[in-house]
Amino acid sequence: MAEVDNPDRPENRDTWENRDSRDGRDNDAARRRRRAQFLRELTEARELRDRVQPRRAKAARLRRAMRMRTFRW
Repeated sequence: MAEVDNPDRPENRDTWENRDSRDGRDNDAARRRRRAQFLRELTEARELRDRVQPRRAKAARLRRAMRMRTFRW
């Protein structure tokens, strides 16, 4: 009788470790693509928020500039 794929067996579980060992570079490339997409969407959301709330955006810009001016290496 042929062995049926049993998801409860450790070697058949679809864990991150198993996926990484199987898909090495493909998984890494997919992760980079997902991360790039996420960062693009995050930037777009920040730009939209800045357009919708200009006063808050200006205050945040001024706070960020003050932090950079007072930062010491």
